[in-house]
Amino acid sequence: MSEVTATMPIPKRHEVIEAFKKKGGQVAAVLPIHYSRALFRAFDILPVEVWGPPLMDSTQAGAHLQPYVCSLVHNALSFLKTGGLDVADYLLVPHTCDSLQGLGSILLDFIRPQQKVFPLYLPRGQRTEDRHYLIRELRQLYEKLAQITQKQPDHEALLTRIRTEEQADLLLARLYEQRQQLSLNNLNFYHLIRSREYLPAEDFIGLAQSAMKEAKVAEKSKGTPVLLSGIVPEPMDVFQAIEEAGGLVVADDLACCGRRLYPAGASNDPFERLAERLMNSPPDPTRGHSIEQREEHLLKTAEQTGAKGIIFYEVKFCEPELFDLPDLRKRLKAAGLPSVTIEIDLNDPLSNQVVTRISAFLEMVE
Repeated sequence: MSEVTATMPIPKRHEVIEAFKKKGGQVAAVLPIHYSRALFRAFDILPVEVWGPPLMDSTQAGAHLQPYVCSLVHNALSFLKTGGLDVADYLLVPHTCDSLQGLGSILLDFIRPQQKVFPLYLPRGQRTEDRHYLIRELRQLYEKLAQITQKQPDHEALLTRIRTEEQADLLLARLYEQRQQLSLNNLNFYHLIRSREYLPAEDFIGLAQSAMKEAKVAEKSKGTPVLLSGIVPEPMDVFQAIEEAGGLVVADDLACCGRRLYPAGASNDPFERLAERLMNSPPDPTRGHSIEQREEHLLKTAEQTGAKGIIFYEVKFCEPELFDLPDLRKRLKAAGLPSVTIEIDLNDPLSNQVVTRISAFLEMVE
């Protein structure tokens, strides 16, 4: 990942991994979307997220996955089979959707990689029973990690790590709040935001604080304000395309970014606090939130940020996302917030057709 500003370089993933392992730590490759960073860090394991990766040969996965499974899952399996995840000591596969649940089963029962594979079953509701279920899941993951690492961090050690992650997420939320004052364009802002996917919390805290110090003297960013929704903004060229068309991404509803603005918890029990944070994050179709909840959240975000429209930037065949869109877009339009849907494959470069559609949409909402 390149530098964001001359005074705030962002290290690349492989650099962070090498430095962490050199100090004696281990690495967990984590598939999307929701999990507990603090739980892994308490065992001196750095979670490094795998969102694809984009732009790779995904044919290695073809023997195990149907062609209509999204490219995010195809790429992750191909990346694993070609040695891309050899640096990882563990694999975490949250049961985010049918495709990722299927991948988890393939890894546990058929391929059986060199890494220990941990599934994580997430609840699909916000009831008391769902919270209790999630607490049990997190406790079970703790017990598995304790058994395999021969470590057993106590409650205070867990709470200390949780508070550090909460501080990092608080600063992440503040970066969003100050988006229009930061001295960063669309692309560099999201390079910074997405470094949360792999940087240790303490390193991200330093980067975020540096960015906000520069914001005090920066001029307000200009452009037609829009929201960006979807799973992952790949290729990242999409931000340059939006900017060149006169747009400014003032907020997002991306699974890798804005849907993981986890609030601080209140409980003194570490597992209850971890569950609180995950359960209280913004609405997400993969966690069973209703269309009405998503509509309310998007309208409120647009009102707060002044966004004039939404670009739904979706990975092809992503059922949780695409199932909601017809009704969600209809509701948003009726409320005065126009939108456009763009479907992409992670292995395709940004096409002229996509650029044209973005430009046309921004002209319409300007």
